[in-house]
Amino acid sequence: MMSATASLAATLPLAAQDLDQNKVTPGVLGFIVFALIGGAVWLLMKSMNKHMKRVDFEEAPEPGASADVGAPGTGKATA
Repeated sequence: MMSATASLAATLPLAAQDLDQNKVTPGVLGFIVFALIGGAVWLLMKSMNKHMKRVDFEEAPEPGASADVGAPGTGKATA
């Protein structure tokens, strides 16, 4: 009677012949690296979003420009 390991060892060479030896696949390590990069990008985006919400930006008027004379959109012409 044949043991389970002996029968498995006998079928492995047959299964290995079906695989293409010239084909390269990323495998489990490639998936783990890709998942870690995805997780790092997600954490960076979350941190950036938190920092961008803290920004309080109000644009200062240009020096020398008056709000009531010749400002674009006011309809007043400059002389």
